[in-house]
Amino acid sequence: MSITASMVKELRERTGLGMMDCKNALVEADGDMELAIDNLRKSSGMKAAKKAGRIASDGLVAIRVGDDRGIMVEVNCETDFAARDDNFTAFVQTVADRVFDSKESDVKALTDLDKTREELVQKIGENISIRRVEVYDTPGVHSYIHTTGKIGVLLSMEGGNPELGKDIAMHIAATAQTTVVNPGDVSEDIVAKEREIYAAQAEDSGKPPEIVEKMIDGRIRKYLAEISLTEQAFVKDPDTKVGALLKKENAVVTRFVRYDVGEGIEKEEEDFAAEVARQLS
Repeated sequence: MSITASMVKELRERTGLGMMDCKNALVEADGDMELAIDNLRKSSGMKAAKKAGRIASDGLVAIRVGDDRGIMVEVNCETDFAARDDNFTAFVQTVADRVFDSKESDVKALTDLDKTREELVQKIGENISIRRVEVYDTPGVHSYIHTTGKIGVLLSMEGGNPELGKDIAMHIAATAQTTVVNPGDVSEDIVAKEREIYAAQAEDSGKPPEIVEKMIDGRIRKYLAEISLTEQAFVKDPDTKVGALLKKENAVVTRFVRYDVGEGIEKEEEDFAAEVARQLS
């Protein structure tokens, strides 16, 4: 049976494998698409190793809180379709439980999960990686995870109550620019860099130096307010600042971390036609 480019393209889209792998599989299966998929799935370690080179920028966040402890993990796969697979979600929960029980915050130390991960790579046909782990081993840990499972927040708070803790975590989840608790937590190097940028922007304003300096100071204050939790308008009550809300409840947020699945990972956009041309050249 003649193997057409459209058949190769379909198998590649369904498996995520390279063009030549798909073409060879179709030739061996005499054009039978499902048999070709079965044969590819039967391939062992070598295929898993090749998959490991692909970019995994989708996935899920999982959180577990209890016993004066809270943990958050991000586990990546390549597509949202795989992220919704029951086998993948079960693996993510396994990772979360393992981290919670062991308090292990080093991803490289989770070697006992390697075999399970590799088996899952073979089963769903995508690269899977445990990207990062956070462990708060203190009382007063609160959390929020978005319904999509793509954004999660873990925070440590002194005082307050569980409802307040969840509300503050939800606020952080909704405001991606939040990076510190208080303006004073921003490093001097970052402030100096921002001041340098604002100064360059104000050079051509034509205003006197003392006015320019006031403009820069105002922009710095605005910048610090935008990234500082306590200076932000609370998402559930924009007329109230988070800092005022915390003070009213005799609570203090000591630290937090926000995960957004895939953030900072450069996603690779593949051009099928270009790849075909490269393979045939």
